[in-house]
This record gives sequence, structure tokens and C-alpha cells, in this order.
Amino acid sequence: MEKVKPTLLRGFDQEYLPQDQLHFNRLVELIRTSFERYGFLPIETPSAERREVLTSKGGVEKEIYALTRLAEADDDEAATKGALRFDLTVPLARYVAMRNRDLAFPFRRYQIQRVWRGETPQANKGRFREFYQCDIDIIGREKLSYLAEAEIPSVIYSVFREMKIGEFRIRINNRKVLKGLLREFSVKDEKAGAVLRILDKGEKEDVRAQLQREGVSAELHQLVSEKRDTRQTLDLLAKFKECEQGAAELKAVVEAIRQFGVPDSAFGVDLGIVRGLDYYTGTIYETSLTGHPEVGSVCSGGRYDDLASHFSDTRFPGVGISIGLTRLFSRLKEAGLLQPLARTPAEVLVTTMDRQHLDKYLRMAATLRAAGINTEVYLEEAKIGNQLAYADRKGFRVALIAGENEFAQGTVQVKNLSAKTAREIPLDRLVAAVKETLDGA
Repeated sequence: MEKVKPTLLRGFDQEYLPQDQLHFNRLVELIRTSFERYGFLPIETPSAERREVLTSKGGVEKEIYALTRLAEADDDEAATKGALRFDLTVPLARYVAMRNRDLAFPFRRYQIQRVWRGETPQANKGRFREFYQCDIDIIGREKLSYLAEAEIPSVIYSVFREMKIGEFRIRINNRKVLKGLLREFSVKDEKAGAVLRILDKGEKEDVRAQLQREGVSAELHQLVSEKRDTRQTLDLLAKFKECEQGAAELKAVVEAIRQFGVPDSAFGVDLGIVRGLDYYTGTIYETSLTGHPEVGSVCSGGRYDDLASHFSDTRFPGVGISIGLTRLFSRLKEAGLLQPLARTPAEVLVTTMDRQHLDKYLRMAATLRAAGINTEVYLEEAKIGNQLAYADRKGFRVALIAGENEFAQGTVQVKNLSAKTAREIPLDRLVAAVKETLDGA
């Protein structure tokens, strides 16, 4: 039989070793816990949607993966009409339109699932074609308070403070401010979208030359890219009549963010935050790590006036953010910013010195698990030294050792693997002794 070379598809190659997967799962759980602390409810949507659903809000067709089968049946609806979701926002719009009668509004949802996008993969920048997104949104029916826009940064602040990845900054702006500035600089409405997409590139490319080709003054680029503090920025905007509404909204949101408990050191107004997507209409956000600008944006989002306009006549305004967790994990790991983690989910290894006492080893493990202590039994035949080497490599904190002599006396040896100490205790004190050892390990 011809062997098949075990390789991965480019862009679909985020496959972790078990210890990295544990770390990734820990971040998922941390994010989930933070979202639920603020009252967000979980939903999941199917991996595949109808093609017309995915393209309804401007999804780029060349980035959307269509479904097919190697041996396709003529009547396979999924293969002829289905495609993989490229984000979680469009499925949310379809979900709300279909189920709004069963939902309580404002609808606060979180969603942590994979998405697929046919972009050029760049592993060194954490860009992949299959990746996890962690989204929260607050959706209203016909109306939504500006306070929802202010609450989102407090959720972001909670998540990244909990991650303990160093100082970070939530940068905010308002799309009405940006459109007001375009009018101040005489940018025509039909060019507004293209100019905003150019400004969204920041300093990454030759932005000034591109703006010049669009007939836009370099002064506009200087105005949005110059760094100021929040008070200076709001004072500056007061000089532009076309920015009056956006500046008033921005000022109100800033004051409310402070009331939600986010310190000024963690957020600020930045006119350079553009978010080139057309559907944002109010406050927009990007979050970056202060000490590691090379990591780029770790969280972004904003306010939109009508989530489900392509699916329903009812107006559903909303605001939300998305954490690209696969990209974030990749960049944090590369920058050495991930907190140390236990190397195995089980804390205790029950070694098996004498196979004829297997029932006793299994009983010890069952007793510990019933007490809430994660426990593994070594099931293969091996010398005790090899079993302890296995325990060390996987990162167990405690090993239990018992043979003929120990069982005859009704005892077991509890070994603290980090301190390299051991003590013999009666079997009827197993749970208490293991807990004491773990507390001190």
C-alpha cells in the first residue's frame, strides 16, 4: 500500500500539541467566563449557511469557501447552495431575524466558534484560513442606548485584565466623526468608503500617496494619525461643525466608559481608528498591547444601525466586538506573554507497581475523582522509574505508589513530585493527604 505523506493544508495548519491546546482551551474558558459575568448568553450557529445569506451583507465571494462533496449527489442541497461562514456577525443577523419573537431584547449574546476565510495565510502575522472568533453583541429592537456602546469596553477591559498579558489600550472613535471630517475636507460621498478604507491602513502602506490619488489633502491624514490624549482630541473636534453629532456621541460614551469603571490608562479616543467596514455607524473600537505594538489589534468592533436589514423589516441596531482568538494565541505565544500553565489537566498519577492489585489502584483513582481531584492511572506495564519519568514529563504534581507491602499494611506512599518528597499515609486518609500535598505543591 502506498503511503500518504502526512501534511497540512496551508492556512489550515493551526494544530497544537496537547499542552498548547490546554493553554488555548484555558483562554476560551476565561473569555467565556468573562462574557457570562456581564450577562451575555451563548449561542452556536451551523458551520454552513446558504450562500445568499453569507453574501447578503457584502461578504467577498472569493473569500468564502463553498461546500462540495468528492462524489456529489444531484439532490444535495448543501453542496449546491451552501458555504462555510466567514464570520459570526452575518450568521447572528440571520439568527436574530429568524428567532426574534423568542428572544428577550436587548439581546446579549456571545459566540465562540470557528470561521473560514479564503485570505492569503501569513503564519508570521497570525493569519490563517480557519480560526476561532469570540464575539459579543448587544442587539436592540428598533432602539439601543448609547450605554451599550460604553459597556463593551468594560467587557474588553475585564477579559484582557484577566488574561494578565500586560498593559493594553482600548482605542475608540466614532464613524460619524470620521464622515464629518471627510465633509470638512470636501471628500465627496461617493468616495467616502474608499477614502476610509485607505485611512484604515494607518502607516502600513503609502497612505498619503493613495489619498493624493483620490484628491484628498495630506492634512486629513496628518489630523487622524497624530497622537493626542482624549481631552485634546475632543477639544479639537469641537472646532469642526460637521463633526458636531459624532463628537457629542463620543464625549457621552467616554464619560459613560469611566462610569463603568474603566480607567483612563486603559482607553482613549484615537482618530486613527477607522474600521473600514461600511456597516459601522457609531462608536468603533480597537484594542492593542501597549508594550507589544507588533502584535497588532487583538480585539475590534463597533456600533451598527441595523444588523438584519437584509433579512427583516424590523430594525435591529446593535454593538459588538470580536476577538480573533487563533491569531491572538499565536501572537501571544510568539511574544512570550502567555501565563505559565499546568502541563496536564490531571494532578495525580496512580502508579501500578503490581498488576495483581489493579482493582485497588482503580479504586484509589475513583475515590479521588469522586472528591473532585483529577486523576490518571498508569495502565501500561513499566518499571516504577519509567512511570515516574512519565509523570514528570506530563507535569503531574502528585504520584501515588503502593505495592504488596503497602497494601498489606493498608497504606500508600504520596509523593510530592515538585518537592521530591514522599510520605506514607493510611489508605483511609487518601483524599485528605492528597489535598494537603496539592495545597503545598
